[in-house]
Amino acid sequence: MIRVQKEDFDISSEIDALVGEDRGIGGICSFMGTVRDMADGASIDSMTLEHYTGMTEKALSGIEEEANNRWNLSATLIIHRYGELYPGDRIVLVVTASPHREEAFMACQFLMDWLKTKAPFWKREEGEAGSKWVDARAADDLATDRWRQ
Repeated sequence: MIRVQKEDFDISSEIDALVGEDRGIGGICSFMGTVRDMADGASIDSMTLEHYTGMTEKALSGIEEEANNRWNLSATLIIHRYGELYPGDRIVLVVTASPHREEAFMACQFLMDWLKTKAPFWKREEGEAGSKWVDARAADDLATDRWRQ
């Protein structure tokens, strides 16, 4: 399941809704990303995330499908917010559920690594250093490379 939204989310409610009454699930892994108050040594007042409706959902669906092809997953959830966010705000939630914990862990890490490099979001930070678009990071590309088959 994929959602791209402005609204905040409640992690516990999202996991409960995703898993439901599925008693075959043995492991649930989640990652939540938040807005930091510092980047590259400068304070951040806000971050604006932009995306193109339709294109973003299609890309996220492809990433989710890849995870489901690689691991035996019972359920997956990707929620990514857009709009203006502030330090401490939730940005992204990834949840994977599987009969076994190892697959849930691996798939969750895979999804986050691929989201960082393949999801079409653009980030602009506002802070003491002014306004700047956030560039891709080499470390994120390296994290993604380890998953290439």
